[in-house]
Amino acid sequence: MSLYPVETGNFKLDGGAMFGVVPKTLWQRTNPADANNLIDMAARSLLIQNGERIILVDTGLGNKQSEKFFGHYHLWGDFTLDKSLRDIGLSKEDITDVFLTHLHFDHCGGCIQWNKDRTGYEPAFKNAKFWTNKEHWEWAVKPNAREKASFLAENLMPMEESGQLSFIETSRDSVFHENSELGFGIYFVNGHTEKQMLPKIEYKEKTIVFVADLLPTIGHIPLPYVMGYDTRPLLTLTEKEKFLNEAAEKNYFLFFEHDAHNQLCTVKKTEKGVRLDQAFTFKEIFN
Repeated sequence: MSLYPVETGNFKLDGGAMFGVVPKTLWQRTNPADANNLIDMAARSLLIQNGERIILVDTGLGNKQSEKFFGHYHLWGDFTLDKSLRDIGLSKEDITDVFLTHLHFDHCGGCIQWNKDRTGYEPAFKNAKFWTNKEHWEWAVKPNAREKASFLAENLMPMEESGQLSFIETSRDSVFHENSELGFGIYFVNGHTEKQMLPKIEYKEKTIVFVADLLPTIGHIPLPYVMGYDTRPLLTLTEKEKFLNEAAEKNYFLFFEHDAHNQLCTVKKTEKGVRLDQAFTFKEIFN
């Protein structure tokens, strides 16, 4: 097995929305804002090459939305999904599976692209299965008013119409599946959105958890630091507490999708609760 971080692009979001009820004087210590109160964000995917399977975890925002749409998110930097795959020696055609932690546009927008004539949409990964779970899919295609702007029909319907959509098995009485169809464990968490999936991967005698929107950045490690975007913030608190205690006890390496300046970290228990232990680049740990 080989793992590679895949940078798909950077953007900015309102810091207040990203930290909910936490005052700016506290969150800006780890996530400094610009003059417009915007903080740096990444859309970082993870590529898993395991035998004949080449699995991409999440795909970033994509590039098919309008200039007006992207204007709300202040894109910056020169990362793209295609360039990052080329740097590994791969292309979109090589991907056999796209695993989607959830279906908000910044996690699945890169799955679908304009067709050649720009008359409609088509899968960007023509040889891949798109993996979600049935509960989350139903949540996404019949969205609540709060998440409606995050679940875009142009990202979702072409997956189903292509015949490439597949569902991971879930169980309502379990928050963790040891072995999924894709060969790694999955945590199911529901505070941010229904049945978000976090891959847990054993690699080079270490455990990596792709924490997606349970922990968007290192700055979100303290329990009350919960996004304003979460649909069930009190549930997020409970899920974070349980997960972070386990991560500290078992020395998990947390892989960040949205932290523009930190790829990985470990955490430790302190008198104030679980806190950051050390931050790393991927190469520092797995080179």
